[in-house]
Amino acid sequence: MASTITIHPRSSTDRSQHSSQSAWGRWLFILPLLILNLIVVVVPSIFGLLLAFTDWSGYGPINFIGLKNFTALFEDPIFFKSLGNNLIWTAIFLTVPIAVGLLGAYMLSGIKRGQIFFRIVYFLPYVFASVVNTQIWRQILHPRVGIGPILAEYGISFLDFPIFGTRETALLGVAFVDGWHFWGFLVILYLSAMVAVDTELYEVARLDGATRFQQFRFVTLPSIRPTLVFTILMITIWSSLVFDYVFIMTGGGPANSSEVMGTYLYQNAFQRFDVGYAASIGVMMSLWVMLAIAGFTYLRWRGWEI
Repeated sequence: MASTITIHPRSSTDRSQHSSQSAWGRWLFILPLLILNLIVVVVPSIFGLLLAFTDWSGYGPINFIGLKNFTALFEDPIFFKSLGNNLIWTAIFLTVPIAVGLLGAYMLSGIKRGQIFFRIVYFLPYVFASVVNTQIWRQILHPRVGIGPILAEYGISFLDFPIFGTRETALLGVAFVDGWHFWGFLVILYLSAMVAVDTELYEVARLDGATRFQQFRFVTLPSIRPTLVFTILMITIWSSLVFDYVFIMTGGGPANSSEVMGTYLYQNAFQRFDVGYAASIGVMMSLWVMLAIAGFTYLRWRGWEI
């Protein structure tokens, strides 16, 4: 006589226990990352925020002084100069590198053979360390042995002056060097997005008589909007954190003309040993980032598909 096998369905209690065990298993897997993030990010952030309300010098006792650092900050002309330079830096990088990156990616998207070579060439400056890039451009734009005096011998004298040593051009010169190293990175990002655009959209646009510029404006840009908006957000955040190129090339000078919040924070923390005041500058930099994120969150809430 054949035996029968009875399959009992799992009860809701068994399913809930299994789901609970799976949830605990997932939390156990990410627990090391959470602990690392807590130690490296959360705890130092809270400590830095608390230091903004003290007059700590980096060693010795920590004295709570309330809002005195922020009061002094809003009366500090150098801080407002550095804040203004950060705004100028942001305006430059939200226009020139993005425009050049879009143009380079659009031109490169039409190349079918040898595209990998151009991608490598464009991306190569981004791979180099900031110290290497700055030393290269220091020699190129050197006021005595650089390209300026050479061009001046042929009657072209607009570069024959110390670009990084002149108050009017120091910040613009550093921004040019940083933009030179950065725009190739944008080319790769935008090119990857353009390659994914449906080619039928371009065919329809051509049948309707659209020019290359109209195809770029009405087909390419709307199709890569998520990537474009992402780069705008990241550039806005990175512009508040700019430090290395300014610090290496000018140190914030001459006469604070290229000072940014990052270099001013460094000077107060590690040269003047006023850690509490430096922490208050760091809080202002964090507020910049929070405002940028809040702004893009609002745009998404208003219906932007980012």
